[in-house]
Amino acid sequence: MSKFIQLHLLTSYAPSNLNRDDLGRPKTARMGGSERLRVSSQSLKRNWRVSDLFEQSLGENIGTRTKKLGTQVFNQLTELGTAEKQAKEWAIEIAAVFGKGKKDSLDIEQLAHISPEEMHAVTSLAATLATENRAPEKEELALLRRNASAVDIALFGRMLASSPEFNCEAACQVAHAISVHGVAVEEDYFTAVDDLNNTDSDLGAAHIGEAAFAAALFYSYVCIDKELLVKNLGGDLELANKAIAALVEAAVKVSPKGKQNSFASRAYASFVLAEKGEQQPRSLSVAFLKPISGENQAEDAVQALQRQAENFDKVYGACADGRYSVNATTGEGSFEQLKTFIAD
Repeated sequence: MSKFIQLHLLTSYAPSNLNRDDLGRPKTARMGGSERLRVSSQSLKRNWRVSDLFEQSLGENIGTRTKKLGTQVFNQLTELGTAEKQAKEWAIEIAAVFGKGKKDSLDIEQLAHISPEEMHAVTSLAATLATENRAPEKEELALLRRNASAVDIALFGRMLASSPEFNCEAACQVAHAISVHGVAVEEDYFTAVDDLNNTDSDLGAAHIGEAAFAAALFYSYVCIDKELLVKNLGGDLELANKAIAALVEAAVKVSPKGKQNSFASRAYASFVLAEKGEQQPRSLSVAFLKPISGENQAEDAVQALQRQAENFDKVYGACADGRYSVNATTGEGSFEQLKTFIAD
């Protein structure tokens, strides 16, 4: 079994606003002396994790990230006939297992990632308390689990400040996607017309606005430590392979949802290079320190990526035991074979 699996992706988006900053403009970063378009790793992971592809493949093995566990428990208890005062006290006790909350608040202060087993334990305990009309005992509050079957926790990690012994080190690292070329964020000036305006007296627009956008070809990098993933999943190799397959398909096919209805910004990766082996991982982003320019950006970017991988090999020796790539711009390779290569 190869320890590391690395994915290098090139994905092209037409004008869009995939991931917004605090001003509503597309996120950017400076790299190689020019401004680049950027999609944060948090945005990428969130969209992969909640995608239909992930859900269809992994179903009951996906966890829940929430601050509102106490509210859920409170609602369950009151629906089962527990008095509101008691329900709130017991719900706060249960929620506190997963994180600190503000005084008399049902909400946890920080998002907690809760596995399916833990959520089942929570709902079972709440049902028992409602039936027996009593507060939870100390030993019953041992709700946290190690090596749970939540693949998203195993992949992306979990940090519980109040219970660090149940933290989980992420088996997957995801870089911010960055455009391989310089960009200029543009503004779309738009108007909207009132359908009931007969134009007899008012010829103006009912609404005027601006929306920022940019187009880019993004380089994305993902690194999976398969040994750690299997460990995080309690040694379940079959589930680890399913998680990796689902993650690869989501990374290739699932787009960020920012301004989706305005720009229909859906895309598959145009090029994917998969690597596996025992060697220390490395990104190939250095291939794009010099911005790609010219009219054939996709082909130039693929060549730059492949050339950088070859140059690393020349200097450091083989940086992977095996590689497989698909190129949708030239119709080379098979995505099914790519997934087989990764899981083999």
